[in-house]
Amino acid sequence: MNNEGEAMFIGIDVGGTAIKYGVILRTGEIVKKGQMPTIHEKENFLQSIEVLIKSLQQDAVIEGVGISAPGIIQKDGTMITAGSIKSLYGINLKLELEGRVKLPVIVENDANAAAIAEKWLGHAQTCENYLCLVVGTGIGGGIIVNNRLYRGSHGMAGEFGWMLIDSLPEQGNLESVSLNQRAAIVGGLCHQYQLALQQLGRSDLPKDAIEIFQRGEQGEVVANQVISQFFQDLSVGLLNLISTFDPELILVGGGVSENDGFMTRLEETMSQLKARHESIGYLEGRTIAPIQRAKLKNDAGMIGAVYQLMNQ
Repeated sequence: MNNEGEAMFIGIDVGGTAIKYGVILRTGEIVKKGQMPTIHEKENFLQSIEVLIKSLQQDAVIEGVGISAPGIIQKDGTMITAGSIKSLYGINLKLELEGRVKLPVIVENDANAAAIAEKWLGHAQTCENYLCLVVGTGIGGGIIVNNRLYRGSHGMAGEFGWMLIDSLPEQGNLESVSLNQRAAIVGGLCHQYQLALQQLGRSDLPKDAIEIFQRGEQGEVVANQVISQFFQDLSVGLLNLISTFDPELILVGGGVSENDGFMTRLEETMSQLKARHESIGYLEGRTIAPIQRAKLKNDAGMIGAVYQLMNQ
């Protein structure tokens, strides 16, 4: 890095399996980046972040650290939940890290951070009201209303994956018909495909969602049925969000969104369902928000968290 005199910040995007990080200029340019495995034990997790920050400080004058993380995160940095990282539930990550690294730290929900990044440097620069949907293990969302991030009363706004989209089961966990378990990638597409295979007595489980799509392209009936239902369920969720928020734009992020075939299929399914919904069909082309791939991809979380830090 050769940016002497420039303000620099560390952006850290915490995921369930990997932590992505970067050194970011005030312009949003990432001048160094990398990733490391996520440690799920609390003390070792905190130590790994501390070591990372201090090592990056050796090459640059760092003014602060912006962290993007899964879960319900209150404005003061308290992690009510933290996705699959159970050991972080209930801790104040901001205070924990500020005490260790002696730098300002901000902690933001990953979908909120992605939405903020899209406003700064992405496809939402001219929008005042838009939604950002992150499709991954589950489905999270960021809500921007009148150019401001909407958090809700407890930092929980945007948990779009909790929405129920189908007939309720007579007993058991209602989340079996939630967007998370029907239209996310791991909890939805992969889970539903595995259930379908088990019902047929098959044990040839796929490695990941990419393999499911490949099997569909090869003409496998079960894969195509599950994929078709997946896109329908995701589209139903998007139509509900359009009806509820009346956004200018919905941006879809997460690794799967980088696949051109995914976005094409989603747009086709959305068009089919909108045409069959009398009210939405009438308003198509007038007030119904378009769906678009998020621009900043895997860097969105760390960029959005740093932007929040710079502007707090």
